[in-house]
Amino acid sequence: MSFDFSPQLRELAEKAEGHVALRFKAIEWVSLKNTEKVLNAFSNHRVADTYFRGTTGYGYDDQGRDKLEEIYADIFGCEAALVRSGFVNGSHAIACGMFACVGSGETMLSLTGNVYDTLQTVTGQRGKLGGTFADYNIGFETVDMKDGLPDWSEIEKRAADPKIKAVFIQRSRGYGIRHTLSIDEIERLCAIVKRVNPHAYIMVDNCYGEFCDTREPTEVGADLVCGSLIKNPGGGLAPTGGYVAGKKELVDRAAARLTLPGIGAECGASLGVNRLFYQGLFMAPHTVAQALKTAGFCTALMGLLGYDVTPSDDRAGLDIIHTVNFGAPEKLLAFCRGIQAGSPVDSFVTPEAWDMPGYDDQVVMAAGAFIQGSSIELSCDGPMRPPYTAFIQGGLTYESGKLGIMKAVQSLLDEK
Repeated sequence: MSFDFSPQLRELAEKAEGHVALRFKAIEWVSLKNTEKVLNAFSNHRVADTYFRGTTGYGYDDQGRDKLEEIYADIFGCEAALVRSGFVNGSHAIACGMFACVGSGETMLSLTGNVYDTLQTVTGQRGKLGGTFADYNIGFETVDMKDGLPDWSEIEKRAADPKIKAVFIQRSRGYGIRHTLSIDEIERLCAIVKRVNPHAYIMVDNCYGEFCDTREPTEVGADLVCGSLIKNPGGGLAPTGGYVAGKKELVDRAAARLTLPGIGAECGASLGVNRLFYQGLFMAPHTVAQALKTAGFCTALMGLLGYDVTPSDDRAGLDIIHTVNFGAPEKLLAFCRGIQAGSPVDSFVTPEAWDMPGYDDQVVMAAGAFIQGSSIELSCDGPMRPPYTAFIQGGLTYESGKLGIMKAVQSLLDEK
């Protein structure tokens, strides 16, 4: 592998950095504020070395695990949290949150269109695996987004229906052609729901958005947020896991779904991950800032090359995801192969599109990561369907992220 880029590409990269210099300053300010929040929480909860010890077996009286959950609740400005390695991914944590918010005979309304691909089996739209909303007689409805943003008037009308017992908000775009929501927009959605249906729970799929703003959805009206520890809040150190945070009654229900009723959050050995969870959370604001800088550099560079990129400058930094539309499968594959070649792990591997579980279309994924599937590390993936969009996220350090993006661009140029 070589990073011996052409003088022309290096010059273009320098120009791209100049375009995002002011954005980098804003990212650093948010990182500083969130680091202050995390440090305050660690200090207020008197974090000590003894909390890093793990437990085995049932995991009773795991002080480190329980204290970390108190810290998450503090940072997210809510009553309780569940932070566990038992969540196999973000979708698992979100599914437990969804079942915590609605029961048999009730209906959940998504305010941001359909849920992410891997949650459509939960809502019963795809697959017949058992344990879906349909099996529990739970209804699921959606309000389509309008021009990439929530359809405010339609949401106000639909959310007022007495049968709606919970609403769902997906903060990030997933594989959708839509905008990521700002915290101000989530706050507006929460205000609408609480006005027209004050007894309905509000839950947010928070994946990719943590620490991108100085506030989290639970600080602006959401009752529950859920996410993955191998994305933003794990800081690139958490080896697995997910979290649920919000109202205590909902967190308790999610815990009963993760384990079983009567056991809930009482069991769950932390084994050897406590220190990594603590240290990852400590690193998270800075690590997210590195990913946001990588995203800013990538969109600026690809924009200079004439590609259709998102987010636009006025919506940058709302989450760590950015996209490039390539218009052809060969270009998408070439870019992903360049990302893989510029990775610290498995740089020698050639990504190919494959039938990934949970998705209807074949998906190509480039992720030479220290943690398998970690989206806070530089990775790139996309479904093999028009307009052949690459969804790029992560970057543990800006320097490595920049080199990885340049390697991908070089691969793209070499493909011509």
